[in-house]
Amino acid sequence: METNENIETNASPSPAPTSVARYTELQALVAGMAADFEKFYRDGNKAAGTRVRVAMQELKAFAQVVRNEIQSIKNEGKAQPTDAADADSDSDTSQS
Repeated sequence: METNENIETNASPSPAPTSVARYTELQALVAGMAADFEKFYRDGNKAAGTRVRVAMQELKAFAQVVRNEIQSIKNEGKAQPTDAADADSDSDTSQS
């Protein structure tokens, strides 16, 4: 069976992985599905289709973890705009 057993990011992501590490994880997850995709779509192997569905669910969970991680990094790194230029640009868009 060719599934991705190395995905354990559902529980809690690692402390602060680099963007390269997350991208590499994503590539490995997708690359791990290639053979089963081919077996299902080309050969009609139903078991491979089940493995693809499981891998896609893992991909979905991984994507959600990454989305949450990105959002928390964005929120930690930026404060609300207090700059006069930011306030001006906000008021410009509301007056239009």
